[in-house]
Amino acid sequence: MNRLAVLQDVFRQVFDDEALMVSPTMRRDEMKDWDSVAHVKLILTLEEEFQIRFSEREISSIETVDDLLTAIEHHGRANA
Repeated sequence: MNRLAVLQDVFRQVFDDEALMVSPTMRRDEMKDWDSVAHVKLILTLEEEFQIRFSEREISSIETVDDLLTAIEHHGRANA
């Protein structure tokens, strides 16, 4: 399964919306439910899913789905 598909599954789980469709250009400020609590849930779920740990800097700089994909990819390369 590709990373975007996994991200979509995680978003659906965190936001409890099976119909939610994510795209790389989706922004935090465009989703009313993507607040600070949801952000923490996303980060924790993604860390568990991908067996990675985001830095505080990464967590605070994530504003889009693409930012998440980039951070996950960075950790994938670091763990390769």
